[in-house]
Amino acid sequence: MKLTVEEFRAWDNKCVTLLGMSGVGKTHLSAMLRRHDWFHYSGDYRIGTRYLDEHILDLIKGQAMQVPFLRDLLRRDWIFIRNNIKVDDLGPVLSFVGKLGNPEVGGLPLAEFNRRQALYREAEIAAMMDLPKFVQKAQEIYGYSHLVNDVGGSLCELEEPRVIDLLAAHSLILYIQVPEQDEIKLIQRAQADPKPLYYRPQFLDAAVRDYLDARGLEYVAEIDPDDFTRWVFPRLFHARVPRYEAIAEPYGYTVSSTEVAQVHDERDFLSLLEEAIARKPD
Repeated sequence: MKLTVEEFRAWDNKCVTLLGMSGVGKTHLSAMLRRHDWFHYSGDYRIGTRYLDEHILDLIKGQAMQVPFLRDLLRRDWIFIRNNIKVDDLGPVLSFVGKLGNPEVGGLPLAEFNRRQALYREAEIAAMMDLPKFVQKAQEIYGYSHLVNDVGGSLCELEEPRVIDLLAAHSLILYIQVPEQDEIKLIQRAQADPKPLYYRPQFLDAAVRDYLDARGLEYVAEIDPDDFTRWVFPRLFHARVPRYEAIAEPYGYTVSSTEVAQVHDERDFLSLLEEAIARKPD
């Protein structure tokens, strides 16, 4: 959605999509806006509670059935298992996505990893296509005037134009760019606590080949899951940047993570958006 500053100010029911890598400030902004009575639509929360819920539960139940005591309780329906996914704690989703590598140290075989990656991609597409419905729900059911759409860092990897078209039609897309001087800090934070990630299939294929060559390994089953995730993150980061820019340039606006760090309340956020709109060439 492209607006003038005046049009943005007059927009009664604002809807803003936050785009960028994990760690750039999307969660900071979303949590702050919740306190200022914005509806927080978390793509990953929707993925976990709606589109991957059954898959996650099946995975947990499969693990539980390997324990004789729990197997008996489950088969007799004496206990039940459910997800406890929170907007600020998406542990079950991350556990489902998993990491590629040696199963003996918590990794996933390549075929299973690819299966889960494909399921996650379809779930993220479906969650983003739900945005217009939640804009309406936020206003008509819950009484919120504005909505912030907190999307996953992998949105730029989906290669699904209809998703971007829909987000651009129903929201103002705000890309949070990482200044060059801050890239190393973001990468170091991600490597210090390596989390499961989504990769485009072509990117993953090339990364796995290069990693095996670099480590002198022959098989994916020899990969240390955390080591691969740390090794691949800088490469993933730099591969995603032009993809984010390709979305922001025609469809949205760009601010820096440094600017986002200075946002403390709704007034700061709205001022930042106005600045981003004003400085973009017509």
